[in-house]
Amino acid sequence: MGSRWGLLGPVGRRRMSFLLLLPLLCPAALSETIRYTIPEELARGSVVGNLVKDLGLRDLPTRNLRVSAEKKFFSVSTENGDLLVIDRIDREQICGKKSTCVLEFEMVAEKPLNFFHIAVAIQDINDNPPTFNRNITELEISELALTGATFALESAQDSDVGVNSLQQYYLSPDPHFSLNQKENPDGSRYPELVVKAPLDREEQSCHYLVLTAVDGGEPARSCTTQIRVVVVDANDNPPVFTQDTYRVSVRENLPVGSSVLRVAATDLDEGSNAEITYAFINIGKAVRQLFKLNSKTGELSIGGGLDFEEREHYIIGVEAKDGGHHTAHCKIQIDILDENDNAPDITLDSESKHIREDVELGTVVALIKTHDLDSGFNGEILCQLSGSFPFKIVQETKNTYKLVTDGALDREQTPEYNITITATDKGKPPLSSNRSVIFNIADVNDNAPIFHQASYVVHVAENNPPGASIAQVSASDPDLGPNGHVSYSIVASDLEPRALSSYVSVNAQSGVVFAQRAFDHEQLRAFELTLQARDQGSPALGANVSLRVLVDDRNDNAPRVLYPALGPDGSALFDTVPRAAQPGYLVTKVVAVDADSGHNAWLSYHVLQASEPGLFSLGLRTGEVRTARALGDRDAARQRLLVAVRDGGQPPLSATATLLLVFADSLQEALPDLSERPAPSDPQAELQFYLVVALALISVLFLLAVILAVALSLRRSSSPAACSCFQTDGVCSKAGPGLSPNYCEWTLPYSYNLCAASRSSKAEFKFLDINPENAPPQDLLCNEASWFESTSNDNPKMTSDSVHLQQVSYFKILSSHKYD
Repeated sequence: MGSRWGLLGPVGRRRMSFLLLLPLLCPAALSETIRYTIPEELARGSVVGNLVKDLGLRDLPTRNLRVSAEKKFFSVSTENGDLLVIDRIDREQICGKKSTCVLEFEMVAEKPLNFFHIAVAIQDINDNPPTFNRNITELEISELALTGATFALESAQDSDVGVNSLQQYYLSPDPHFSLNQKENPDGSRYPELVVKAPLDREEQSCHYLVLTAVDGGEPARSCTTQIRVVVVDANDNPPVFTQDTYRVSVRENLPVGSSVLRVAATDLDEGSNAEITYAFINIGKAVRQLFKLNSKTGELSIGGGLDFEEREHYIIGVEAKDGGHHTAHCKIQIDILDENDNAPDITLDSESKHIREDVELGTVVALIKTHDLDSGFNGEILCQLSGSFPFKIVQETKNTYKLVTDGALDREQTPEYNITITATDKGKPPLSSNRSVIFNIADVNDNAPIFHQASYVVHVAENNPPGASIAQVSASDPDLGPNGHVSYSIVASDLEPRALSSYVSVNAQSGVVFAQRAFDHEQLRAFELTLQARDQGSPALGANVSLRVLVDDRNDNAPRVLYPALGPDGSALFDTVPRAAQPGYLVTKVVAVDADSGHNAWLSYHVLQASEPGLFSLGLRTGEVRTARALGDRDAARQRLLVAVRDGGQPPLSATATLLLVFADSLQEALPDLSERPAPSDPQAELQFYLVVALALISVLFLLAVILAVALSLRRSSSPAACSCFQTDGVCSKAGPGLSPNYCEWTLPYSYNLCAASRSSKAEFKFLDINPENAPPQDLLCNEASWFESTSNDNPKMTSDSVHLQQVSYFKILSSHKYD
């Protein structure tokens, strides 16, 4: 603040003190425009003033104070309410050469929404030095110029105003020339070169001067240009304008090339000294682009677009020079007349583009500010809505309005409003502009979810995979966001509460109902659920719907035989049939049940096997077993029936029962037959049994052969050379050396050769295991060298000459047996 006050100067500090004390002295002035004064080119972040104190605001964070302007040079601190500079403020760029420069804008506060009008006066600082258009100015002066003759020089341009603008010109010392300063009607100054001593071209043809322009700033800034004075020969009559000042008024937007006026100058000289040319003098580049001057005729025309809003009048200097280098000067003042060439401008400020559908009538939804660059009636504006909407415009000040609600809002019927605001000025013809704003109606949870069906019924086949979806419920809610986001849940059921979660579940987002387990039609045929759709509004709204689940049957149960009662092996114990039973006699009845239902439980009875086909008949649907004919003499007393019970499913399932039927006139007669009832056949057990029997038979035959051989040897003990060879099916005997050694007949896959010595009362046998691959092709014979020899004490002794008992090898049954 200290640096800012220093830049203001004494007058500015007094004015600022008065403006800061104004809110304290006049509290009622808060409703008027709040004014501040600052110097230009303040650093960004500089404090202009405290709006909280000056406006008397409270609860700053909730008011959301902000600047509403076409171009924002200022912002508001959200911490303390200071009005801060946020952009470069160049007074010359903003206001040009205007004596006063004021930035007007509005402060917008929310909760409640309101305008506050702010005006910041921008004081000039000396930030622009004077400048000459040319660094060197050449001036021709006749040697006959009289003492005191004046010559206008090129003036310097300074963008600053007031004391900071151009204030003084200085000329470098010269015995022939001095400087004179003149002032234009608009207050600007320009220099004139004054001849203070006679000139002599023959003595000095050129004079070099330095012209310095100085402004009034602190510190002062300056610029220089060099003036080259060329002394020319005599031309004693200068041109003379008909008027010193020409004044004309033109309308803005005059077409380029249009003539404005014509200046005229006369010269009493003749010839080339009387030929006059016209040129601009002491004007800036911008003015040179807007106006064109005919150098021969002096006609001034439009060279660019004029704009009253940019500048209201122009002062142009014109120089007339004759052929003898004499000059004359005049001024042209051009006043610009305003036309209605600017349409009104509309600025909108609103807290939000979303309006709750339950908002109260008269609520401010937007602030409207209009602006027209034109003046007078051309700048007076009428603001109104285009179309029929539940809104209206209420005027607050000359150029500020409020847009308020004027009817009930319903988002479900009209979710948004595209409002067009029209601003029309009072010019002739009037100009208007439109500004559109879209207001989205914010949703309120005023609609409960609605199911697409009044109730749901689904069929689910039993034995479904756990986790499979069985149904889907769907509800819609016309609200938006959480108010329209529907979630689903199960709120009631005719199942037990503990069992409910193990049967079904529902996806809260999609409404898909899943089976948590496989259903069994035989245990649960139907159940009912009550599902709820609930939105996520506050408070939440919901709706219920019933879902009935029917569990359809599948053929997953085979028939079960109830009668006759079956034994452990699956067959009935027995049933007796009188021997004199006639055809059609009811023997028994097969009773079966199926836990399934419908076609899956339709049972049919079929005979798979029968001991005597044709002896009995079986009812297809009843299961009754009846005699088909009388018992014949050849028919066995015991009959066996294998009955199959099939259901009607696809594919069908079945069960079997074995019926044992005995033809007998009494129970005592049937008992013997029953006692001979064969045990249930087991293929593995039967195979083992046959192997054991075969081994036992082989062992018995072997022992019989041994005994028979011993007996024969004892009976033939009188024959020392006797030797017999026994086999299981035949006997080969050797009575003497004349017996053929190759005769031996084999009738079994195994054989035993037995040799015994008749001379010995005791025989000792040796069994030789001969491999069939190593056996000779002929049968083994009994050689004399192999008989037993008697010792002196009649005890047989096994020697190399002893009789050997050879056992012929045979293939083992267990290893050679093939199993089916």
